[in-house]
Amino acid sequence: MKASIKKAALLVAAALAGATAHAEVRIGVTLSATGPAAALGIPQRNMAALLPASIGGEKVELTVFDDATDPSAANRNARRLATENKVDVIIGSSNVPGCAAIAEVAAELKLAQVAMCPVEVPPASAPWVFRAPQSNGLMASALVAHMKQNGVKTLGFIGYADAYGEGWLRDLRRLLEGTGISLVAVERYARTDTAVTAQALKLASAAPDAILIVGSGAPAALPHTTLVERGYKGRLYQTHAAANADFLRVGGKAIEGAILPVGPVVVASQLPAEHPLRKPGIDLAKRYEEKYGQGSFNPFAAYLNDAFLLVQQAVPVALKTAKPGTPEFRVALRDALEGLRNVEATNGVFSMSAADHSGLDERARVLVKVEAGAFRLLPGSY
Repeated sequence: MKASIKKAALLVAAALAGATAHAEVRIGVTLSATGPAAALGIPQRNMAALLPASIGGEKVELTVFDDATDPSAANRNARRLATENKVDVIIGSSNVPGCAAIAEVAAELKLAQVAMCPVEVPPASAPWVFRAPQSNGLMASALVAHMKQNGVKTLGFIGYADAYGEGWLRDLRRLLEGTGISLVAVERYARTDTAVTAQALKLASAAPDAILIVGSGAPAALPHTTLVERGYKGRLYQTHAAANADFLRVGGKAIEGAILPVGPVVVASQLPAEHPLRKPGIDLAKRYEEKYGQGSFNPFAAYLNDAFLLVQQAVPVALKTAKPGTPEFRVALRDALEGLRNVEATNGVFSMSAADHSGLDERARVLVKVEAGAFRLLPGSY
């Protein structure tokens, strides 16, 4: 009898020890450190090393996988993080197709996802997907307003032949209604394309007043430089996904004058002193460059920083309901993310709701112009 009691006591003790060992908050990240979206994923991978080691008094176990800009790999990574690593939340990916692939797993396994891209998801997935970046519509509306102010009447479009490009095109068509601006030519290209001459010639022959290029990082420079080489003289716009050093380096002099909507973190030091996002942006760039070198800061790192910040704010609320590592905690964390209000990050101030899992307003965008190989804040655009 005593032996049986002793054995039972040991089993209970072992179970309690195991529960304690797995009490940490587990966060999974899948990003594109290789492949066409590497210009976005590498700084995000670098940012992971700067994230806090604890949240709400609980240790954080952070697991980071590379999905190589492959949606199938992003889906596999998410499933592995959820089932093998038992994560409480997933952050990622760096590109829209990857984010959409993760969303399928998030909805199926009832696990919150904080995307680092402006992904659109089906209604079944929507309750589980939150977004750190600005929505396409929020950024596109700033560009359309600039077009109207500058007399643009006809517009051309060339964008990725994937969910990111199509999402921008849908929002653009909607926002152009009633503006007097006509979309006169639409072309597409792949992230891996090395030439877009045919598309550029068609756009140039349509002779629009301006052209919007929807790409990301270095690949966003390809249509831009090709159009300039083919003699296009109109205004060229880009999206916030092009706002990094690789775009500036690859585009060179050809992209001078380009107009982009970007998060405030891109030009934090150029913001007025009273701007609420000036200090957070400057502080993040300083921390990043202290580790990776002067001038190394990349604004895509801020999307991981802000995604983690959202989780950091939600975890203490979820801990009041359940313990990490349980299905109940996953649900509580999702609910806590949805309840966040007035969270000041580096790209904006987040206020989530059941109807809005992006939670950003006009404070999350400014317009910049490429001048002398750098992004310069356009006065009055904040």
